[in-house]
Amino acid sequence: MSMVGYFRRMFSYDDWANREVVAALQGLKTVPPRSLKYLAHIVSAERLWLDRLRANHQSHPVWADFTLEQSGLEISELGALWKSYLDSLPEAGLAGEIAYKNSKGESWASQKQDVLMHVILHSAYHRGQIAADIRAAGFTPPNTDFIHAIRQGLVE
Repeated sequence: MSMVGYFRRMFSYDDWANREVVAALQGLKTVPPRSLKYLAHIVSAERLWLDRLRANHQSHPVWADFTLEQSGLEISELGALWKSYLDSLPEAGLAGEIAYKNSKGESWASQKQDVLMHVILHSAYHRGQIAADIRAAGFTPPNTDFIHAIRQGLVE
């Protein structure tokens, strides 16, 4: 499998896992406020990095104030946006660098492959925080583990 193919697989997993979290939160009587904040942040951060990779202006704040419905709609768009980006990225493009300013206004440059891995890990980290919130509220969180998705044939 090529590295771009690997990232396509990882973003397919990310899309599935984000949708699982939305579905789980929709099934709760009361959504933990912190979970809603983290979900909106996952969406905003993914969009922010995609904007940076595409050399576009930032379309979302780092910590957006989205409702669960808004986050769900954003997530339904993100999968297709990441797929489109990765389909247009040549293998050699992974090592290319992007220059950007972080949320503190500091200038940085990073390889595209490092940014892509960061997005995957960052979203998984915050999904873990959401799972902890759901469990603390007395409910069972969704299983969004990568290996679970593979075993179940949810991601190929």
